[in-house]
Amino acid sequence: MNVKKIYIIHENNDWTRHLTARLDELKAPYELWDLSDGMIDIQEEPPEGIFYNRMSASSHTRGHRYAPELTDNLLTWLESHHAVVFNGTKAIELEVSKLKQHLALQKYGIKTPETYGAVGKENILKAAEKLNQFPFIIKHNRAGKGLGVRLLNSIEELKAYVDGPEFEDSIDGISLIQAYVKPADGTIVRSEFIGGKFFYAVKVDSSDGFELCPADSCQIGDVPVANKFTIIDSLPNEQIEQYEQFLKGQHIDVAAIEFIFDVNGQAQAYDVNTNTNYNADAEKAAGKYAMLELANFLKSELEKR
Repeated sequence: MNVKKIYIIHENNDWTRHLTARLDELKAPYELWDLSDGMIDIQEEPPEGIFYNRMSASSHTRGHRYAPELTDNLLTWLESHHAVVFNGTKAIELEVSKLKQHLALQKYGIKTPETYGAVGKENILKAAEKLNQFPFIIKHNRAGKGLGVRLLNSIEELKAYVDGPEFEDSIDGISLIQAYVKPADGTIVRSEFIGGKFFYAVKVDSSDGFELCPADSCQIGDVPVANKFTIIDSLPNEQIEQYEQFLKGQHIDVAAIEFIFDVNGQAQAYDVNTNTNYNADAEKAAGKYAMLELANFLKSELEKR
């Protein structure tokens, strides 16, 4: 007899083992589907159970260039059979395109920084001239982990960068030119949602740069990072409700929405991470454990079926 399971769609064991450890604690049956490569048989029907997508936009940095594309097709197959999918095709669509994230956020009245997408060095420079705000940021449309983000102070500095040996093109060829939002207190905030509901927010010290992945596998070298991440229990109710409505409308169940409180105290959202990770040190200090909450959510959903 087939056992109903939680099927976890992913491409990186380092970002999955914390969840599977919690599922083991809860004695919840699960199976990992590693889509770093693979095959889809669309003649087959999906197995019994529920499906949770943890595919990451940064998969190409681990040599898994086409994992998101494979995942998108697999999720489409699952949804065509009316399988129960958490973070389905809409989530993967937003995960790999920051431009689409901004458009979706704006649809729900969520303020985002002024942003332009450009392909080619000439158009990158034209976008910066059109923005005409200094300093400004260049980043990848499809990225993850804050890779490829640079703060620039002038058009001349941008030209030297794009014409120089350090220029990194986005994996999809689209670079974003974006207004720099100065944080009021030097931090960004990741608001974490599980089952579409607010769980906690974490303040992240951004003074050392833009690579702000909270997972322990992202921390490189001997630099102490525990105090970079501080969990806060609440945000303004109106903001939480707005973000929850956005996630519900986009059919996204588990995500982090990153934003900055600017110098006027206004929240400006700039990233939707549908493959969110959590910082162990910050969670230990706060006594709140998002992977445990996520494991409980998935187990509960499996039992409903």
